[in-house]
Amino acid sequence: MSNIKYKSDSFRGAASITPSDSADLTDPISAIYVGGTGAIKVDMVSGETVVFAAVPVGVFPIAVTRVYSTGTAATNMIGLK
Repeated sequence: MSNIKYKSDSFRGAASITPSDSADLTDPISAIYVGGTGAIKVDMVSGETVVFAAVPVGVFPIAVTRVYSTGTAATNMIGLK
């Protein structure tokens, strides 16, 4: 057992994101680190498909199951769990 203490709002894992119009992410993610600005089209965990325009570099706290290639211009994205 580890003695590492986690903040309640910290992320405990990461996964690369390959945007796809036909495939969901392997596991839902809780946030997206965006390395290059732009729009992001996603399927939210709740089921809605949403396009977020002009997402800045940084952590974007949205829970998603898919990141689409069509409609997504942001780059260098990493899923945070």
